[in-house]
Amino acid sequence: MKIAVVGTGYVGLVLGACMAESGNDVTCVDKDAAKVRMLRRGKIPIYEPGLEEMVKRNKTEGRLVFTTELPKAVRGAEVVFIAVGTPQGEDGSADLRHVMGVAQEIARAMNGYKVIVNKSTVPVGTAEKVREVVRRETTHPFSVVSNPEFLKQGAAVDDFMKPDRVVIGAEDPRAAELMVKLHQPFTRTGAPIMVMDCPSAELSKYASNAFLATKISFMNEIANVCDLFGADVDRVRQAVGSDRRIGSSFLFPGVGYGGSCFPKDVKAVMKFAADKKYDFKILKAVDAVNDSQKRVLVKKIEAHFGTSLKGKTIAVWGLAFKPKTDDMREAPSVPFIEALLAKGAKVQAYDPEAMKAAKGIFGSRITYSSRNYDALKGADALAVITEWQEFREPDFARIKKLMRTPVVFDGRNIYQPDQMKAQGFTYFSIGR
Repeated sequence: MKIAVVGTGYVGLVLGACMAESGNDVTCVDKDAAKVRMLRRGKIPIYEPGLEEMVKRNKTEGRLVFTTELPKAVRGAEVVFIAVGTPQGEDGSADLRHVMGVAQEIARAMNGYKVIVNKSTVPVGTAEKVREVVRRETTHPFSVVSNPEFLKQGAAVDDFMKPDRVVIGAEDPRAAELMVKLHQPFTRTGAPIMVMDCPSAELSKYASNAFLATKISFMNEIANVCDLFGADVDRVRQAVGSDRRIGSSFLFPGVGYGGSCFPKDVKAVMKFAADKKYDFKILKAVDAVNDSQKRVLVKKIEAHFGTSLKGKTIAVWGLAFKPKTDDMREAPSVPFIEALLAKGAKVQAYDPEAMKAAKGIFGSRITYSSRNYDALKGADALAVITEWQEFREPDFARIKKLMRTPVVFDGRNIYQPDQMKAQGFTYFSIGR
């Protein structure tokens, strides 16, 4: 099938590469000429395991091309995906200017029937708005489809190639049939392809992310209560997760969630619900808990060292909002480090992939270490913020030797309290 993908951000690039991997001819469009040149060289602007290799392979095979020429890409495609950003406005709403602008450009370039697919995460009712924009600009027949993505950063390629489900919002049977055919190669193991109306499809993405965010904030609240009563949140988590009605995923306490989806989508649901005069009380609490949870470790550090951290050096392991990505959008490390700096501390940080992004945020206000152990030299404490695999089994004797004082604040509970104490560390974690 001939496909055009407008937008080569995180979603668009994964979409384009994976569609090409299944044999489709895909043209990815971006208005950023420098970015297109980079992609044509087989280099990708984000870190996502397996993606760069897939882009190179399909580019070499001629199934994946990159261009700045949107009209040409649209004219040569049967299906056109809109995968541009929907940044969050100050009131929490999704900014649809890019989506609507692309829809208008697509309409003006059309030369026959096209299926126009919203892949961007957009509020309920966006499909109808896109339909209105396109209808004003062309007399050619078309269908508008909602096809939300359910990708986890760090596992996006695998999530796309082996989805839990595919959601298709389409009122037009012709478009629905084409979209089902397009996704069948990814669902051979029995994952359902769910065809529904566009508003239901649009809400499905928000509902999923909001529910997962709720599980995280709920478990963080339970962890805080565990701290008050001397309970062990790991034992509580295991007991709760063993209930088949609940499940064990997203029950790990820590310093809060971040990234490009959960924070933005929780706020977006609150906003479009409020627009209909509905007060989404649960999500207000989820958002507030997550905001305060990002500062929980700072309170533990203050309780140990005092409110002034002047003269203290804190080593920070992990800057990205989660492992296997370089994304620092809404990362818990940002408010954590900002709080340390405000209290006079010196910060020495390390992350396997997010150092470049961190420099764009903190500049010269913190020290960047080339290796994880380098960040520990002369440190008064180590704070673990992101649970990268390489942090799980470090050389503790080496850590102790490098640090000025062997104090560890574990924001992801990756170490065992009894083992840390046995090795001579003063150890703090979340809810244990």
